[in-house]
Amino acid sequence: MLSILIPVYNYDVFKLVSELKHQADNLGIIYEIIVQDDASVSFSSENNQINSLANCFFSINKENLGRGRNINSLCSKSKYDYVLIMEADALPQNKSYLKNYIDLLSKKPEVIFGGVKYPDSIPPNEKILRWKYGRNREIKTLYQRLQNKYDFVLTWNLLLKKDILLQFPFPEFIHEYGYEDLVFIKKLQLNSVSITHIENVLIHYNDEDSLDFIKKAEKAVKNLHDLISSEKIDAKDVKLTKFYTFLKNLRLTGVLKSIYKRSKKRILNNLTSRKPNLYLLDFYKLGYYCDLKR
Repeated sequence: MLSILIPVYNYDVFKLVSELKHQADNLGIIYEIIVQDDASVSFSSENNQINSLANCFFSINKENLGRGRNINSLCSKSKYDYVLIMEADALPQNKSYLKNYIDLLSKKPEVIFGGVKYPDSIPPNEKILRWKYGRNREIKTLYQRLQNKYDFVLTWNLLLKKDILLQFPFPEFIHEYGYEDLVFIKKLQLNSVSITHIENVLIHYNDEDSLDFIKKAEKAVKNLHDLISSEKIDAKDVKLTKFYTFLKNLRLTGVLKSIYKRSKKRILNNLTSRKPNLYLLDFYKLGYYCDLKR
């Protein structure tokens, strides 16, 4: 009936697997939980415990595939008609998490997205930026998600027919961090694959340091630049590059780049502070993109 796929990198996922197994066993469904570590260096002994659980499997890739290729690999190993893509550092909000999905399978949905939440508790100062970004930019109400069913979808907490993922796999031409989700969801939209939205959230316990999050943002912007240059992504499909094009038409990109370079240090001081401003993060990414375009 259901294959639960969990790509993992440097994270102890045993607690998540144990909770999902408990819920699946209580439902009495046919299932498997497949966890695949993407050649990371930590928590292998903790995650190896997964192999002692019935219907649960853990393995380690010999080389780093990247998240998209890792999910494609997990899908190829799965046995059942529906796959549920999870995030390693998340946990279900309630004990009926799997039941809420299973109850809908009789309607034969193509894709279901359950939404995301972040913890209410404020993290330490050095981790606030990622937490604040998640709470302000990733959490969307069911009403908001229903207004544009393809805009507010993350590629985890995502249940879909295995055949759809085999037909429209994650893009393997993206080797660096960033924008594989956009390409995948855009492909579903272009092929009229319907996405059902429900209220069935996972709580994301991402505890990334602010500096690490900024470095990942830079990598994502660099990857976006390369993907657009190679015509793998259309600039009009991304808010950042749409705004860049608007500024370019007004011949203002040089001005913005100059402001970015002069204020970069002060922006970073804010983003790593206790009260980071997300609009400054937006400006930082736009300025970084302008600098790449030189």
